[in-house]
Amino acid sequence: MLSVLARLIADAILVGVLLFTAAGTLAWERAWVLLAVMLVVRVTGAYAVYRVNPALLRDRARPPLHRDQPWTDRLLVIAVLSTGFLGLPAVAALDAFHWHALPRPTPLLAGLGLVLFTLGWSLKSLALHANAFAAAVVRLQRERAHAVVDTGVYRVVRHPFYAADPLILVGLSLWLESYLAVAFAVIPVAFMIVRLCLEERFLRRELSGYHAYTLRVRHRLIPGVW
Repeated sequence: MLSVLARLIADAILVGVLLFTAAGTLAWERAWVLLAVMLVVRVTGAYAVYRVNPALLRDRARPPLHRDQPWTDRLLVIAVLSTGFLGLPAVAALDAFHWHALPRPTPLLAGLGLVLFTLGWSLKSLALHANAFAAAVVRLQRERAHAVVDTGVYRVVRHPFYAADPLILVGLSLWLESYLAVAFAVIPVAFMIVRLCLEERFLRRELSGYHAYTLRVRHRLIPGVW
């Protein structure tokens, strides 16, 4: 569990460095609140997941690249992380303190952003709790007897872990009062959707029972939509 906690703390520090460096100041209350919420929600979720899937969390604490991972997935992982979880906080900070490209969201919308941000990280924890095979890389996990999971949030959509990303990215942007960052979030979400489609193709081909699962659970990200 120590390696998992170290990874979560390191993530929060990295995001904090990006936010405050781009803003040019530490006196940014919204950024401190965002970091605190992220750390509390992720640590709480990690403890819950560790009780049922400790090997998965230890695996996800490692770098998100693997020797058995398709090269296309490696590129997409880098693209999502660089534009979303690294680039987006910097864009939000630059816009909020220097660019002022668009009017600020209303306080109500900004508050809704923090709610979305919290829900997104909570949804990721629910996905990890239900699916012991939700590794950070797309590969067939033969060493874990990889099988289809259709319980918990996987009864609702096929990719709940990915479904959390737009909530996190848009929520972060709204809470940090940047509509420009909301627009920028389209880029990492687009990369994520491409990765999702390639992962589906891989799972249909390699994972026994996955095609039947797609017939039972029709939607990928949004219930009743897609």
